[in-house]
Amino acid sequence: MTAAAFPTRPTGGLTAGWARLGDRVAARAERIAAAAVTPLVPADYLDLFHPLRAGGDLRARIVSIHAETRDAATVVLKPGRDWAGHVPGQYIRIGIDVDGVRQWRAYSLTHGPRPDGLISITVKAVPGGVVSNHLVHRAKAGTLVHLEQAQGEFVLPADLTGHKLLFVTAGSGVTPVIGMLRNLFPVTDEGVVHLGRELDIVCVHVAPSRPDSIFIRNLEELDRVGAIDLVARYDDEHGLIDIDQLSELVPDLAERSTYACGPAGLLDALTAHHDARGLQLFTEQFRASTVIVGDGGTVRFEAGGQEIETDAATPILDAAEDAGVLMPSGCRMGICFGCVLPLKEGAVRDLRNGDLIVANPGESDGIQIQTCISAAAGACVIDH
Repeated sequence: MTAAAFPTRPTGGLTAGWARLGDRVAARAERIAAAAVTPLVPADYLDLFHPLRAGGDLRARIVSIHAETRDAATVVLKPGRDWAGHVPGQYIRIGIDVDGVRQWRAYSLTHGPRPDGLISITVKAVPGGVVSNHLVHRAKAGTLVHLEQAQGEFVLPADLTGHKLLFVTAGSGVTPVIGMLRNLFPVTDEGVVHLGRELDIVCVHVAPSRPDSIFIRNLEELDRVGAIDLVARYDDEHGLIDIDQLSELVPDLAERSTYACGPAGLLDALTAHHDARGLQLFTEQFRASTVIVGDGGTVRFEAGGQEIETDAATPILDAAEDAGVLMPSGCRMGICFGCVLPLKEGAVRDLRNGDLIVANPGESDGIQIQTCISAAAGACVIDH
């Protein structure tokens, strides 16, 4: 059994236990009192007492948060009863209120299905990141978050017989891969369990330094017991990795299926490398690479009447939020379509490839654009 399957017994004795119970009762009473003076529908009353109930909006409760590195933390969640489960390698979108504004972000699940029914994500705080910094440094156990069902196709085949695998990960790109590895090789109090599988797995893991490497202890333990062959590359020791030298690090590279997750630059280099050699590659990317084309312009939000000036390199979503405009958002990398809005007129550019998208006034109700990966290419009007 896993150590995470059972909670530890509370300390502090009977008095402390009654105090905690009193705090929970008081908090519940406060919520009910607030509801009494607020217009609610029947579902709202059910949510007060059973926020994780079946049939309501899917939510999860934060069970615990623990640090992985100085700027990364694992968040353990108890999902609501309508949670449909996941396949290791998939991601979820969670919605959390930060300073009174609900923000949505996508994070990979870092575990396979667990006996206790909990799920976990690992978040790296990025400079200026509203949600990532909140989750890593400010969020508390007991907080309710909104949740969407798991999605994503970055998963392993159901039958791994005869497969030789190579994982290439960089920074927080290790998160979906650690979920796969934990599912293949569960870790108990007695150590790593092989489950009788004969698997040939190499993991090339890149990080700025060992202390900044998320899950490095897990990877090293898997390497120590022979579950994987770990090739760790730290920028402060080895310099930046040269993908053209990958065959030197992995001599039988041509015999392996490669699964890679990390920054756009790494994945672009891997894609070019593998395409040139006819090698199989599956990728998961957390942030879109950008192609800056054009001079920016004025963005007017038709419904709200706001107008902002932005450059050609800044996504409309980011520019709007910086100007105080509340915007729908999700993964912020062009995958989940949580930020889609109609472009009524004008032009924008897709920051991933430089493609121009033009909407002529009166021709339609608007062209749907993803504001997280689109920048203004002149004056434009968005229905929001």
